[in-house]
Amino acid sequence: MVFPRMAAAIFVLLLIGTLSLLCISPVALAGPGLTYSSNLEHADGKIIDIEPGMSFVLKTGSGRSLYFQCAGPCRTLLGHMQRHELENAHTDVYYEEVGTALLALDVD
Repeated sequence: MVFPRMAAAIFVLLLIGTLSLLCISPVALAGPGLTYSSNLEHADGKIIDIEPGMSFVLKTGSGRSLYFQCAGPCRTLLGHMQRHELENAHTDVYYEEVGTALLALDVD
């Protein structure tokens, strides 16, 4: 009598986990794209320098250094960016190209 109950409990947990992943994952992946405009781009790497006004330099995995301006609708905190810089943490940046400038919209 114990085995059917355990099997049912395991099945319910797996079902809930699978349904959660199927529902939450697409929203998490498309989140910044849904929040901002359609010409949103993504870069990832490590923050190597933060300048006054929260402008910063990101070094990508390929070795390119990208200069971002964090102004206006930029959704991040200076303390969060400084922690990423100090810890050499992986950083994701969602940005728009405005003329020749890269305008960071979300930094995490």
